Amino acid sequence: PILYSYFRSSCSWRVRIALALKGISYDLVPVNLIKDGGQQFSAEFKALNPMQQVPALKIDGIILSQSLAIINYLEETHPNPRLLPQDPKKRAQVRMIADHIVSGIQPLQNLSVLKQMGEKKMEWAQNCITSGFQALEQILQHTAGRYCVGDEVSMADLCLAPQVANAERFKVDMGPYPTITRINKALLELEAFKISHPSRQPDTPAELQA
Repeated sequence: PILYSYFRSSCSWRVRIALALKGISYDLVPVNLIKDGGQQFSAEFKALNPMQQVPALKIDGIILSQSLAIINYLEETHPNPRLLPQDPKKRAQVRMIADHIVSGIQPLQNLSVLKQMGEKKMEWAQNCITSGFQALEQILQHTAGRYCVGDEVSMADLCLAPQVANAERFKVDMGPYPTITRINKALLELEAFKISHPSRQPDTPAELQA
């Protein structure tokens, strides 16, 4: 497999965690979203992913984009360890939390949106994340065990840790979100989350490396 990734992209990080958890080795091709006006806009990369976003994964003779579509494919082709609970109610909760982050928070504060916000970038990102986290904190108080849903790492957790990293980057006060903070701390102790972390990627700038 070949993963087209950017060290700081939270969507790419989700997929890197899934690959690490499932023990799938891959080659990484960095796509710098800032350099050269954004390498994702090159004709070469557009041929791989017409949406001109990372991640993209070449695997089993196909090219997949969109992090949850990729993670779902990995889940179906490499079922262990599972990232979706067997219980239908818990599985629905995992998908709900994942969607909450991937549809309701992350796209509103990603690079393409922030470019449009000019000087209000930081304030906009903080507002988007804060309103999303207020709801997420409430949801997690009902679903969480050690992790987002019970005591098994799930697709929801793969979305949570990168989003908390975004929140920290945009200097969001995490004080009001003790459940999110506790789960994130537990996740960052896991090897798959450590090796896939933005601070430990081949394309991480020297000053940001762990």
